Amino acid sequence: MLSIAIGADDAAFEMKDLIKAHLEALNYDVTDYCLNTGIEDEMYPDVAHAVATSIKQGKHQRGILICGTGIGMSIVANKVTGIRAALCHDTYSAERAQKSNDAQIITFGARVIGPELAKVIVDTWLTSHYDGGRSAPKVARINEYENGER
Repeated sequence: MLSIAIGADDAAFEMKDLIKAHLEALNYDVTDYCLNTGIEDEMYPDVAHAVATSIKQGKHQRGILICGTGIGMSIVANKVTGIRAALCHDTYSAERAQKSNDAQIITFGARVIGPELAKVIVDTWLTSHYDGGRSAPKVARINEYENGER
């Protein structure tokens, strides 16, 4: 079973709890990286960095980050070397994030999508698998840019 890191800022704390409970009901191992308990000064950069770093260190295989829009979380997570975080507000993007881009993290916005759609997006992403194929050279090129090889 996959180990999943999850985090949110104050704009998405309730949705994070809902997604966490959903994942736990499906018997996933979920670790919450929220620094506080929904207080207003929860800094999304700190949460996103903690989740992305935990994945880079091998503590978890996948991560879910939720803020108001999902944009800030995605930007921060992608600053961690070796991490590919994708903003997903629909199931097609969630599937392609994994199948085409081998994204270890998805992000989305609690002010953009509702809780039921969020659950379906998470489920779609978690049941999709990177298969390389035509996407493998593209992911390899991303890694080359990230490693300063191009």
